[in-house]
Amino acid sequence: QVQLVESGGGLVQPGGSLRLSCAASGFTFSSYYMTWYRQFPGKERELVAGIFSGGSVNYADSVKGRFTISKENANNTVYLQMNSLKPEDTAVYYCKAFMYGFGAYWGQGTQVTVSS
Repeated sequence: QVQLVESGGGLVQPGGSLRLSCAASGFTFSSYYMTWYRQFPGKERELVAGIFSGGSVNYADSVKGRFTISKENANNTVYLQMNSLKPEDTAVYYCKAFMYGFGAYWGQGTQVTVSS
């Protein structure tokens, strides 16, 4: 069955870095638009970054220049490198796979806390 398993979250000081990973299985990873979302308490999930099957990427304005999304098709894994973290980046981060006509899959989420 389809699985998306995030890892790499945790507590980091402002200005620090974290690298999130999302290991996928059960679908054709290389064909999907892979994304990272985040959710603040009481808010809807928002798109942070996405990478298309061909490798093109897109980012939310709030993370441009600080976050980098990448993927390894051989390992069915998508990454989110987060640098220069700010307290306002504190959220639960989710991995999502999407392809038109085939639906979307979500991971369980990983908590990122930026605090001194």
